[in-house]
Amino acid sequence: MANRRVNGAIFIVCLGVVLTPQASPPLALAIGLLAGLCGIRPFGESPPAWWRSLPKVLLQTSVVGLGFGMDFSEILRVGRAGLIHTAVGIGLTLLAGWLIGRWLKVSETSSRLISVGTAICGGSAIAAVGPILGAREEEMSVALGTVFILNSLALLIFPALGVTIGLDEQQFGLWAALAIHDTSSVVGATAKYGATALAAGTTVKLARALWIVPLAVGLAVMRARNAGRADVQWPWFIIFFLAAALLNSYVTAGDPLYFWLTRLARSGLTVTLFLIGAGLTRATLASTGWRPLLQGTLLWILTGGLTLCLIAYRVIGL
Repeated sequence: MANRRVNGAIFIVCLGVVLTPQASPPLALAIGLLAGLCGIRPFGESPPAWWRSLPKVLLQTSVVGLGFGMDFSEILRVGRAGLIHTAVGIGLTLLAGWLIGRWLKVSETSSRLISVGTAICGGSAIAAVGPILGAREEEMSVALGTVFILNSLALLIFPALGVTIGLDEQQFGLWAALAIHDTSSVVGATAKYGATALAAGTTVKLARALWIVPLAVGLAVMRARNAGRADVQWPWFIIFFLAAALLNSYVTAGDPLYFWLTRLARSGLTVTLFLIGAGLTRATLASTGWRPLLQGTLLWILTGGLTLCLIAYRVIGL
């Protein structure tokens, strides 16, 4: 009992750190992983049912809230301009991820999560499709951990590579949006490169994020078909996410409430990542192994290298 109280107190302290304005999603996941691997759990090894379902509910609610921070009209404008190469790029990335995952014998769900995260928008995409695929907490943890490790590397090496190769700001913004997983990391990398790079990278990345909607619906239909069910478990939270973006852009645009809803959603997503990380145990990590990380790394190098060549030789551009 004493140990459980101590673990609960440490867990609450970690949660308090995660809720501070300085805490980022990667940091929250890292703290959660550290807590989980050290056995810091408020309910021990047998948590109640409501605690096990909390990350999923909080995650879906946060995804909806993020929609209130999207400028749908600007995203559609950029999305239409690059519709074909975006669709082709996402399709080829998903295909390459599937092939690499099969080659490395990564579990089907983990492979899909990593592929979707690389193809669209990192942790947000993984958070959106994870519940649709029925992903377990450990599968979510490994996929998110892989994405955030690669995001950290991208923040360090992408600006230096861009300068070395001689990319202008618009080219670098496009490359960052296509090759870096998370929007937050795209913002961080492009901000170092210049204001034009920041504007281009953020807009393209947000336009790419809208592909979560058709992909999530497609995965829901495919999963129902593979399970032999006539009914489809529709990802309603994705539909609500889209509705929130439409409200923010066309119905009651600029409502101050949307700013606070978006901030609350980001905090909710940060807490969710902490809870997901805290659910990972040493036994689970040992059983998962290094293969998902290798899959994510190979897929990232492949997509990043190919898009860099296409942009540098002006095959694609804004």
